[in-house]
Amino acid sequence: MSQLIPVKEFAERRRKLMERMAPDSIAIVPSAPEKVRNRDVHHQFRQDSDFQYLTGFGEPDSVLVLIPGREHGESVLFCKERNPDKELWDGFLVGPEGAIERFGLDDAFPVGDIDDILPGMIEGRSRVYYPLGRDPAFDTQVMDWVKVLRSKVRSGARPPGEFVALEHMLHDLRLYKSASEIKVMAKAGEISAEAHIRAMKRAEPGAYEYQLEAELIHTFMSRGARTTAYPSIVGGGANGCILHYIENSSVLREGDLVLIDAGCELECYASDITRTFPVSGRFSEAQRQLYEVVLAAQYAAIDAVRPGNHWNHSHEAALKVLTQGLIDLGLIELSLDEALEQQAYRPFFMHRTGHWLGMDVHDVGDYKVGDAWRELEPGMVLTVEPGLYIAPDNFSVDEKWRGIGIRIEDDVVVTREGCRVLSEGVPKTIPEIESLMAG
Repeated sequence: MSQLIPVKEFAERRRKLMERMAPDSIAIVPSAPEKVRNRDVHHQFRQDSDFQYLTGFGEPDSVLVLIPGREHGESVLFCKERNPDKELWDGFLVGPEGAIERFGLDDAFPVGDIDDILPGMIEGRSRVYYPLGRDPAFDTQVMDWVKVLRSKVRSGARPPGEFVALEHMLHDLRLYKSASEIKVMAKAGEISAEAHIRAMKRAEPGAYEYQLEAELIHTFMSRGARTTAYPSIVGGGANGCILHYIENSSVLREGDLVLIDAGCELECYASDITRTFPVSGRFSEAQRQLYEVVLAAQYAAIDAVRPGNHWNHSHEAALKVLTQGLIDLGLIELSLDEALEQQAYRPFFMHRTGHWLGMDVHDVGDYKVGDAWRELEPGMVLTVEPGLYIAPDNFSVDEKWRGIGIRIEDDVVVTREGCRVLSEGVPKTIPEIESLMAG
């Protein structure tokens, strides 16, 4: 159960979703299933983000049903029954009665009774909102319920006429973060910033990448964030040029940079921070020159995050600064307009400047509305993460640049006046980084 988001907010989310549903419809939202890691050992359970967003309920084998206009309550949960013997082995269960009392659901039933109860709730509803294709086993169960209804048409049963994807409506709601959600994400950013600082202090020639990763996880755990938001990237030297490097097994070498892309997950909300710093505590001249270009690009991109600007403004701002920097350093021999038109920056910067952030690290929400980039509005949260990556085998550039990978990433929320950086607690200017590591 969430400690930072009140129960009434989950109820308000369900109400808003039901307001968007068609009349005479029903929504079925299953929880995430447990997944086997090996033999009889399961992966640590993490609730499905959509289910979590609507309920705050953290148990598997659960199903949320939303039925606008239902006389006995519109929000119904199917979940496991209390079982003292089983709870002795696997831990406390909330149970149907507890779900109503603690989570504000209108009605609740044992999940073992779902085959007997839910078909009757579907019957007579013209439209079913359901995330088809996400869980094949549950898809089959839903189709079996519909088949039962169709087999009784001659007896007067009325099966639903159509299935509609729930995601678009629900994910549009998730795109706009409430004050409570931003508070959680700010706390996650604070914890992750502290972890990055601890990893910076631990870095030294001869240490292993995984030892810095251990510092990150230690800080996350000790501050109450029980898991990472995604596998941590700790790339020393040329490993920093691999965008999704997660092996984290190499030795850190004198004179190299190390790129750390890591964030904790707090109450199912992600943080996502990247910092790049010198293993030995001081940037070389080539590293310094490239780093300043990336940092200037990030400042320009963050400055473009404000209401009224569209999603791509930030990326365009970063691209201009990065490309001009590459021209100034002699890595591109074209004018700025020519380089942008020909995408001459692509060998050095091959990804977007950011993504939505929330319950998923690459969060839900459309980036375009129709054919137009989406306009930024208060409450939206995104990352801003320009970078430059000079591959070690890029023989078209001077040797001093090769094997340098740099990315700087922060989490940014759009406000009424502009934006606020949620991850500003970790240093990113060269003097700040060198001072921290010298200390």
